[in-house]
Amino acid sequence: MEISGLRYGAQLLKLVDFPYPEHLTGGATNGAIQRLLDRYGKIVVKPLFYSAVGKKGKAGLVRVVDNLPDALAAKRELYFATHKVGGRTVTANGVTFEAFIPSEIEVYFSITESTQRRMPIFSISPWGGVDIETLGSDKLHTTWIDPFMGLKSFDLTNALRDTGCPAQFISPLVQHLPKLWQLYNSYGLTTIEINPLRIMRQGGRYVPLACDIKAGFDQDNPASKRAGLPGTIFKSDITAFEQEINLLRTYQGQSDVLELNPQGTILPFMFGGGANSAATETLGNRAIFASDFGGNPPYEKMYEIARISFRHHLEAANVLLVIGGKANNTDIYVTFRGIFDALRDHFVEHGHKPIYVVVGRGGPNLISGMVYARDILDSLNLPYRFFGYDTSMIMTLEYACRVDEWWQEEGLRKFQEVAR
Repeated sequence: MEISGLRYGAQLLKLVDFPYPEHLTGGATNGAIQRLLDRYGKIVVKPLFYSAVGKKGKAGLVRVVDNLPDALAAKRELYFATHKVGGRTVTANGVTFEAFIPSEIEVYFSITESTQRRMPIFSISPWGGVDIETLGSDKLHTTWIDPFMGLKSFDLTNALRDTGCPAQFISPLVQHLPKLWQLYNSYGLTTIEINPLRIMRQGGRYVPLACDIKAGFDQDNPASKRAGLPGTIFKSDITAFEQEINLLRTYQGQSDVLELNPQGTILPFMFGGGANSAATETLGNRAIFASDFGGNPPYEKMYEIARISFRHHLEAANVLLVIGGKANNTDIYVTFRGIFDALRDHFVEHGHKPIYVVVGRGGPNLISGMVYARDILDSLNLPYRFFGYDTSMIMTLEYACRVDEWWQEEGLRKFQEVAR
C-alpha cells in the first residue's frame, strides 16, 4: 500500500499538524487556480499517481507556471497521460496545483525500516531535490532511531550541522521533523519520505513545508486504517503469483511481493528494503516484481518462494538476479541453497531454459553460498556473474540491465550456438 504526492499525502501530514503548501486538485475551477496564482505568484503542477513514484522532477513532470493558460496546458499534458519515470511506465490519475514555495534550501528527509539493524532509521540532507541519489555521505546523514525513545531533537541537530545546513534553518526543522516520527510510528507506516521540504519565511520566522511526500503502509497493521485514507487508492487486484507468495508470510522472514510488470525480463530476488528500493528504481519496467525476502528465511520457505517465482515467471525472463546488501543475520548459504535447488528442480520438471544469472550479495556464509550456486549453475550449463559485498549495488543492477539488453540482442543466440 503506497501513496505519492499531496493529494492524499496532505491528509497524512494533517494528522500530526505538519505544514504543507496550499494546493488544489485537478477538478479545481479556473477561478480557484487563478486565486492561487494571485496569492503566490507561481504554482507547481504535478501529475497524481496512486502508487509511490519518485523522480518526477528529473523526468520533467513537474511544471512551474505563473499564469492560468500555462497551468491549464500543463494539466492537459499531464492528466491521464502515460509517462516514463525512473525506468517505469506509469499513468497519471490526475494532477495537483500547488503553491510555489520560495526557499534557499531543499531538505530531504525519510524514515524507513533497516533490515540490517531491524529497527527504524532516518536520513536527512539539506541538499535535497532531484539529485538526492548522487549525494555523498558528507551531505546525506543516516542514523538509527531507538523505537522506545523516538526521533530526538539532538540527533536531528547534529545531523543537520554535519551536512552543512545553514544555522538559521536548523531550529525550525528540529521543531517540526519529530512529528513525522509520530506519523510513522502511529499509523502503520513502513516508510515516509519528504523530498523536497522547502522553508518559507512567514513574518519573522521560518516554516518548513512538505512539498512532496511518498509513504508506504503495512497492510497487516491495523494502525494503517486509522489514517482514514480511501481504500480505493490502494492496490486491490491481487495476481495469482502475489497471492501464492504472500500466503507464505510468517514470522520467519518476509515474503511479500508486488508484481510490477509480468512482461518484464529480469526476475529479481531482492533481500532488504535498500535492495528493493534501488532495484525498483534502477531496473524500472524490466523488473517482473518487487520484493523483500530478508529476515533470515529458512531453507524450506526460500525454496518455496523460488519455486513459485520460477513457475510463474522464469520462462519470460532473460536474467535471474539475486541482489542484496551485506546482511548481518541472513545465512547466505541457506538462502542460496533454497533458490538454486528450486532452479535445478524446475529444470528437471519443466525442461532447460537458457537464462543469465547475476548475483550481488554479502553476509554470513557468502563464499559457501556462492560455491553451492556455482556448482548448480555449472551443472545446468548456465552463464553467470557473481559480485561480492564490496561491489556497489547500483553497479550490479546496471550490469544486470546491460546483460538483459545483450541477451536479447545477441547473447541468447551465442549461448545456443556454443551449447550446440
